[in-house]
Amino acid sequence: QVQLVESGGGLVHAGGSLRLSCAASGLTFRNFAMGWFRQVPGKERESVATINWSGSTTYYGDSVKGRFTISRDNDKRTVYLQMSSLEPEDPAIYYCAASLDYRKLIKNGNHYWGKGTLVTVSS
Repeated sequence: QVQLVESGGGLVHAGGSLRLSCAASGLTFRNFAMGWFRQVPGKERESVATINWSGSTTYYGDSVKGRFTISRDNDKRTVYLQMSSLEPEDPAIYYCAASLDYRKLIKNGNHYWGKGTLVTVSS
């Protein structure tokens, strides 16, 4: 079955950087668009960044534009989220998602999901 396993979360100081990874198995990775979402308690899961199958097209949520970068390595079946200039508003559980439809992956929906990794930012 499809498995998405996130790693790289942790505690970082405000202004610092962190790189998340998501290793995929059980799917033909290069056929799938990949995305990162985040969620804090009491709020809806929001889209952070999305990348198409080849890496040629990306989308970023307004709150992370210019600070976060999504990338992928199809040979390693892994998608990354480089987070820089982390702000006190960024702490959340970050989830990896996969979908055959890039446009659908920009929104929360019926995608394949990982279990998440926690990011905490100290001020």
